[in-house]
Amino acid sequence: MKERIIRVVAGLIVLTSVALTYFVNINWIWLGVFVGVNLFQSGITKFCPLEKILGYCGVKDKEMKQGSELN
Repeated sequence: MKERIIRVVAGLIVLTSVALTYFVNINWIWLGVFVGVNLFQSGITKFCPLEKILGYCGVKDKEMKQGSELN
């Protein structure tokens, strides 16, 4: 569940950044850059700040049952 929430939040922030860059000010592009860099580093280091925040809020990972795959 956490992974899905992280993907949705990251996508929404990037889309918001693009819209704000187009309609408000070019400097909003840095928000999208920040999200992209954070996704890159979390893929390498396996540390994601949003995952920690979701853990503190009580969001659980899906439990894998033997012989089943998560989609």
